[in-house]
Amino acid sequence: MAIIHIKRIALFLISISLSCVAHAELTRLEITSIEPYGTFLSGSYVILKGRVHGELSPSENIPGLKQLQTNNYGMVEYSANVVLIMPDENGHSNGGLIIDIPNRGRAYAQALYNAPRGLPFLSGTFAQGTGYLQDVGFSTAEIYWELGQGAQLPSFIDAQGEKQYVEGVGFAIVRDASNFFAHRAHDSEGNLNPFAGKISRLLASGKSQTGRFLKTFLLNGFNMVGHERVFDGMHIFVSGAGLLPILQTGVGPESNGNNAPSFANPEMRGVHEEVLTIAEINKRVQARGELPPKLILISSTTDYYSLRASLGRTGASGTHDLPLPANVRMYDIAGASHVLLPIQNEDCKIPVATLDWTPVSRATLARLDQWVINNTAPPPTTLLQLQLAQNMPATLRAPKHLASAVIQTPRLDADGNAIGGVRLPDHAVPLGTNGGQNEPQTFTCSLAGSYIAFAKTKAEREAAHDTRPSIEERYKNQDDYVNQVRSASIKLMQTGFLLPDDAAVIIANAAANPIFGEVQKDKNPR
Repeated sequence: MAIIHIKRIALFLISISLSCVAHAELTRLEITSIEPYGTFLSGSYVILKGRVHGELSPSENIPGLKQLQTNNYGMVEYSANVVLIMPDENGHSNGGLIIDIPNRGRAYAQALYNAPRGLPFLSGTFAQGTGYLQDVGFSTAEIYWELGQGAQLPSFIDAQGEKQYVEGVGFAIVRDASNFFAHRAHDSEGNLNPFAGKISRLLASGKSQTGRFLKTFLLNGFNMVGHERVFDGMHIFVSGAGLLPILQTGVGPESNGNNAPSFANPEMRGVHEEVLTIAEINKRVQARGELPPKLILISSTTDYYSLRASLGRTGASGTHDLPLPANVRMYDIAGASHVLLPIQNEDCKIPVATLDWTPVSRATLARLDQWVINNTAPPPTTLLQLQLAQNMPATLRAPKHLASAVIQTPRLDADGNAIGGVRLPDHAVPLGTNGGQNEPQTFTCSLAGSYIAFAKTKAEREAAHDTRPSIEERYKNQDDYVNQVRSASIKLMQTGFLLPDDAAVIIANAAANPIFGEVQKDKNPR
């Protein structure tokens, strides 16, 4: 134990002598349980649960840090939960570790990459699902960072006698734990890093709130530990144009990053501010002399209605897309909703969206990984066509403090389906209108979007006064429909947005879907 103390004192003295470098490290990894997770193409996996403990120098540029009490070594302490899913001694790792940033305390990797078709996973699950991540050999780490959601953030009492939590420490927790898992053999107490010697690259994944977390993390310099880059690539989902306002103190119990502008609170500050585009974030990263990671950002159709996604393309003025740097790709999924619910929501007036976009998650993760490994470029940026926002469908207006901001929404075809973007077979060969705005514009309904099925017959369509052609007017028969789905799947595979396994599932689902009525049964089988 004395040797460990000497080491920590030495590190502290070094951090003082090099005042321009803020010392931080993960000091202890505590694993509390290890259980079998499953058997996959790459072998058997285990799931580990535990906690990380770390220290930060008060000189770090995190608001409130200087007001905190320090330990005997002059450092600020923190701790947070972690959940690790990785191959056991009989499994095979592909060398990739995905750091999944929990959204309001709920894991997302399994829902984003392993959810089976027709059964959307909600956040927070550790269910195996399709097993895609594990089949190809990825490891994942959930690192909890949020106030009240698995992270023990340091706090102080302010001049008014109120407890203030230093929420920006959440960025340091993710940075230091990720760096430890990727590069260290053991902690300062000698506990082994279970990933030691198994990781060749580090990818970050975040959805919605935690997509904004990753952009803010990158903007504010947390992707570096000294001269060492933390994340080689980032996979950012449905984050709109927003940042995450946690570089401030908060009184709890909820984090400052828990809420976002909405139809009920369009003027909320801290999310849509002066930095709106990934191009501007990337510019600031490079200005500091950092090597930016490879970045793939994915938006849904409903993000344009409910999350001001167009500002992530244009910035705070005008309607022209700003140029993207070479290390960035942006993809819009036509007809997709921000969130895919497993059941219909009774509070929403229109049936919620059903388009399953996890095949694009898997395909673009594979392309991001190859981009990081050998610089094989992913597909070109593919975006929806936009138009000035109209009154219908309802669209979240620009905040008053962005006086020159122009909100745009997707251009629609005669069916009401979005034009352009990445077009999954369900959207390219539609059975209804995908990803429209829902009613009322509550937080849930505005993000769940809508799906309005086509009438099955011309007579049914005319009786309902529906101008959209019916299914029988669109497709000659079942084979015609399935063949169009097959053609769309092949095209999407060729352009890099669909994996062969997912294409097979989509085609099989189309063949098994009797869109012209019930399948006829042979009364006299032979």
